[in-house]
Amino acid sequence: MVGLRSPRHAPSPDLPIDPTDPSDGTASPDATIAVDIDGLVKRYGERNAVDGVSLRVPRARVLALLGPNGAGKTTTIETCIGFRRPDRGTVRVLGLDPVRDNALLRPRIGVMLQNGGVYQAARCREMLRLVASYSEHALDPDALLDRLGLTAVATTPYRRLSGGQQQRLSLAMAIIGRPELVFLDEPTVGLDPQARHETWRIVEALRRDGVTVVLTTHDMEEAQRLADDVVIVDHGQVIARGTSDELTRGDAEREVRFQASAGLDTRALVAALPDGEAVHEPTPGTYVVVGPVDPQVVATVTAWCADQGVLLTGLQVKHRTLEDVFLELTGRELRA
Repeated sequence: MVGLRSPRHAPSPDLPIDPTDPSDGTASPDATIAVDIDGLVKRYGERNAVDGVSLRVPRARVLALLGPNGAGKTTTIETCIGFRRPDRGTVRVLGLDPVRDNALLRPRIGVMLQNGGVYQAARCREMLRLVASYSEHALDPDALLDRLGLTAVATTPYRRLSGGQQQRLSLAMAIIGRPELVFLDEPTVGLDPQARHETWRIVEALRRDGVTVVLTTHDMEEAQRLADDVVIVDHGQVIARGTSDELTRGDAEREVRFQASAGLDTRALVAALPDGEAVHEPTPGTYVVVGPVDPQVVATVTAWCADQGVLLTGLQVKHRTLEDVFLELTGRELRA
């Protein structure tokens, strides 16, 4: 497929854009930042859907914006693309105000939102060609249909596509115009494994080609694989931020898990391990060593099994994952 690199967009000098416009009190935007949100508040009635969110997304990086249902993720994105007007705070996208400068901003961004933007009777290829016609540097629609596995349904009306096919078409529409910045809201929901991995490859290609991606997802594996930076929000506020490694490293416990004969006396193993390590047998024959893990801990476990004259199997070292962090911060209870 043709490369995804976006052509450079620079405002024409005759356009009414003043980077130091005193009307909103902002300074000249940082050209290295694609999205700059400062103290964003958005209310629905008496409830703050977004309650003081601040974040910055550098160019050519992938940001995963994570949170439970109702945390304020979609509202934040809708504010970034000009669908919603902030009640308080400032939002700048590619240096522009998403509401005031929407006509200038829209050609430079791609948006994939849930359940929107497609005529139900439109056929797959004609819809993609329509979106491509809005851009001077669009990708080839047929090549993009082929890459996303949609060639066989190119003449099928949108309403007759499967949920996964609709998702792939929405992704194609978001990137067909070679945007500088793409917002992807749950891009792999309903996709089969092959389509899911192809979507991941496309996101990785976008980043390599200098495109910034803001991604919301409930798939923690997806976020951990794709994101350079992660922001977790809950109840409209940022509760954690950093890279996946930074968020999962911390002081969290890890574990060594293995199988051996059931009912072994593990007191000698506990005595040989560093202080603070614990050993459990949650089910007969499955042993779990909980605590900080290093090569010496693994060696101690294997030496103890040798002393016991038992053969261990299925040895695994489990590290803290982004999903572990997410559940610790937002809770494990179900939400409406």
